[in-house]
Amino acid sequence: MTMMRRAAAAALGTALAATLNLTAAHAVTTTAGGTAVKNAPLAAPVPAPAPAPELDEGWRGDGLSLSPAENNAVEEFLGKARRTEAVISPRLRNIARLSNAELAGFDQRLKSPDSLKRKVATSLVDHPGQNIDQALAGIGDSLRYTFQWPTDRYTDGVTLAATFVSAWQGPAVRWKNTWGGKTGYKGINTNWDESSSQHRFEIQFHTPESRDAAVSTHRLYEEQRLPGTSPERARELRRQMDEIFGAVPVPAGAAQLAAP
Repeated sequence: MTMMRRAAAAALGTALAATLNLTAAHAVTTTAGGTAVKNAPLAAPVPAPAPAPELDEGWRGDGLSLSPAENNAVEEFLGKARRTEAVISPRLRNIARLSNAELAGFDQRLKSPDSLKRKVATSLVDHPGQNIDQALAGIGDSLRYTFQWPTDRYTDGVTLAATFVSAWQGPAVRWKNTWGGKTGYKGINTNWDESSSQHRFEIQFHTPESRDAAVSTHRLYEEQRLPGTSPERARELRRQMDEIFGAVPVPAGAAQLAAP
């Protein structure tokens, strides 16, 4: 009976030591003869395998792609655009009020991630050897605003609003006035660098008619720029866009508007 108790005690001690993860210095086993001996060191518990990291597969869309590193760079660029937006939107709303402009499409002032990634990927295809930093340096519309006036107030409105923006941010880094063109897009597209972050943003100056034309042709413009669009299809798309913009009334003096 005594030997049975000792054997049971030994088994219980061994089980308890394993449960508590005791080391060789603490765990002992009692033999049937009553002699206490040190156990061999207990094996360290096997850690649970770490969850596999989520694989960043980059971005794909419309036959275009970005590598994981390129996709991450675009995401960082978008984060900078969001931070810049919080700074400049209140000022631009004040300028719109002072110049009696409507801020059309204000809810779409931040370019969508897919749209920006498509534009960057297209640039990389169109310019072999260009790296992601160079492609992003050419993006001026990740953050964009549209000032709009009726045709009869357009020229005075643009002059006043552009003067306010220039006084606040410095001169425009780009001023493209296409009102005088015989075909194609009608409006004024400008770029400015935010003074603190140096993030570039866009301001478009439109009439209701020119903005409607820009919105209705946007899908045609995007298709035209895709690498897989055939030359014949691209010509047809340009013809359709020219027809739409050709119907837009040109405000008096709009073709002569220049950067302040």
